[in-house]
Amino acid sequence: MGTNFYVQRNNKNLETIERLLNEELPSFCSDYFMAIDSQTSPLTRLNYAHDLKIFFYYLQERKFRGSKKIKEMTLEDMESVTSTDVEYFLSFLSHYNYSGKLHTCNERAKARKLSSVRAMFKYFFNKGYISVDNSSKVATPKLHEKPIIRLDTNEMFDIIKTAENGTGLTPHQMAYHEKNKERDSAILMLFLGTGIRISELVGLNNEDLNFKDNSFVVTRKGGNKAVLYFDDDVAASLQRYIEYKEKNAEKITETTALFVSNNVNRISVRAVENLVQKYAKIVSPLKKISPHKLRSTYGTQLYRETGDIYIVADVLGHKDVNTTRKHYAAISDDNRRAVAGLVHLRPTEKNSEAAEETPSTDPDEPENDHS
Repeated sequence: MGTNFYVQRNNKNLETIERLLNEELPSFCSDYFMAIDSQTSPLTRLNYAHDLKIFFYYLQERKFRGSKKIKEMTLEDMESVTSTDVEYFLSFLSHYNYSGKLHTCNERAKARKLSSVRAMFKYFFNKGYISVDNSSKVATPKLHEKPIIRLDTNEMFDIIKTAENGTGLTPHQMAYHEKNKERDSAILMLFLGTGIRISELVGLNNEDLNFKDNSFVVTRKGGNKAVLYFDDDVAASLQRYIEYKEKNAEKITETTALFVSNNVNRISVRAVENLVQKYAKIVSPLKKISPHKLRSTYGTQLYRETGDIYIVADVLGHKDVNTTRKHYAAISDDNRRAVAGLVHLRPTEKNSEAAEETPSTDPDEPENDHS
């Protein structure tokens, strides 16, 4: 599935990593990135590189106060980094300027950057290149549970209808709707009907679909392939979109991509995010709905139907079932609603009859011995 897409994405990430190592990171970082090459994906290493870039920028501006440029930093300089320096770095991330732009990091972004910094220090410490690793002494920021945002059942129906008929779109949006409605409807149906990741959806090729058994092949995180299945409603939506594409085949230059943009190339992640937000704002303006929230919606609905957290984990492609429990947590609100009226504080016919049948003494208390 989408081999060219994933190869191209990896090559682009590798080129960016190489540029960062050559131009923006200290020379000793090359050893570290070479060491983790076989254990991590290019995307993971790219995220590490961006996190470390901000850390070294902080050291340049705050610890060394401009006396030492990033490319001049050495492992001896890393030995001088104290746990207090790292703690100040976390505080710095709350509000900082970089490349002329103001940035802020929430607790999760801080925790990720700290993890990237720790991993680098741990590598050089274990190799014996530095004699102390003070980053390991810094506590991870406390992470608070985020409220689970998802569409309810009616909103699921409404967002599909909106994509199909364009109700609520602006005149400018309607100008493109007739051209894109089959594609947009198929994308939303695939998200809500299979729980597919956005990267998996963007990477789909025409040949990945099999309408004989309503299945398709996706490339999961880490490069593993999996076969997923969709129902007849999703199949019908996909077939309508494919028929539309075939009628306009002469305009489509990227023939392998399943979903294409208005520029008739493979649709981008950003374009998919924008179209989801466009329709979601109409049906649920108070919720910030993203493609990942549609995935959570599917996970929640699937758990409601199956009651099996392991099935949900398998279908969503979660390696750790604890990642999936967030969908179970979403159900807990339904459970609380369901039991809200079960305990009555005023007499009813049912609890009055129960009271007559209940012994006057508490069965957990010993009866008085009158003998």
